[in-house]
Amino acid sequence: MSSTPLRVLVNGGGIGGLALATALARGGHTVEVAEIRAEPTAEGVGIIQPTNALHVMRELGLLDQCLAAGSSWEFLTIADPAGNTLARIPQPRMDGVPAANGIPRPALAALLAGAAAAAGAKTRHNTTVAELDDDGTRVTVTLSDGSTGHWDLVVGFDGIGSPLRTRLYGDLYAPAYTGFANWRVTVPRHPGLDGVLMATAGREAKALLTPVTDDLMYLGAVFAEPEDFRPDPDHAHEELARRLAAFSGPVAEALAAVTDPSAIVYSRISQVTVDEPWHVGRVVLAGDAAHASTPHLAQGAAMALEDALVLARSLEAEATVPDALAAWEARRRPRALWVQSMSHAVLKQEMGAPTTPEEDALLEVGIPGAAHVLAKPY
Repeated sequence: MSSTPLRVLVNGGGIGGLALATALARGGHTVEVAEIRAEPTAEGVGIIQPTNALHVMRELGLLDQCLAAGSSWEFLTIADPAGNTLARIPQPRMDGVPAANGIPRPALAALLAGAAAAAGAKTRHNTTVAELDDDGTRVTVTLSDGSTGHWDLVVGFDGIGSPLRTRLYGDLYAPAYTGFANWRVTVPRHPGLDGVLMATAGREAKALLTPVTDDLMYLGAVFAEPEDFRPDPDHAHEELARRLAAFSGPVAEALAAVTDPSAIVYSRISQVTVDEPWHVGRVVLAGDAAHASTPHLAQGAAMALEDALVLARSLEAEATVPDALAAWEARRRPRALWVQSMSHAVLKQEMGAPTTPEEDALLEVGIPGAAHVLAKPY
């Protein structure tokens, strides 16, 4: 379809949605992004960009900007609770890009929003898909702001709670809570930190220190939590400190720097697996809307970026939109679901939860092995 410009509506202006908008608009297609948030920003702390994510950013012309806004590294350091190094594991590079980069989420959101706008994609804030009608040749969409348009393709990059997924499948693929939650907070960077440091205290606790700029890092930790638990908004930092009481050294220093409970970002870890085809007619789900995983391989955003770039290329290569969607899903589903299964297996192993024989087979690959698998073409 390289000679036939398409009209594409992307529901969701997050990492995957803006990457797709950029790639398609540069290819001459008319692209509009419907984003429910009021402005191009992102909640949370930093984000890890593993080598395959950086490869996509290079394809979008944004690699140098990501590296300038963040902090790259080549090694994962394993440490004891006091921060003493137990192992330094080199991380694989993909086709000449760095092994990994940490970047503040707001900085990445700004880079992607700027790239989409520069490519010619239009983003409409404070709106989302309200109604749609796919007649087989085009999709008529009414947005929540009351406007209506006709599109050749509608892409749902609207996250783990995807309203578009609910519209297609009802509650069949609602997010499933894993029983674990993620605690994160941004703090001043430890002076000796030259990459991700993973400090462990048996299976009781694991803490990650991840650099995101020259001056900042984030502290992350995963614990089993009841589904209805929420940190006390006045004492969240103290609750996290109690959970990480076994740690001294850099982790304790990071905790000591947290005096504002509102700085703590708490999120339950849930999964989504859409077992049916990810596309229905000319409407397709991508990223977390189709295959949200736990964060244990740091691949959630990377999978969304890969989804976006491969979808753009499939639309260029195939003769029709349905053919492109079928080719895209055949290529993406095995890799994305492998990441999901592997990430969940690692979570269960680290937290001492029972694993299945299938998960045990995945765990034989290990995190270093998984990194090498994912540093190969997508």
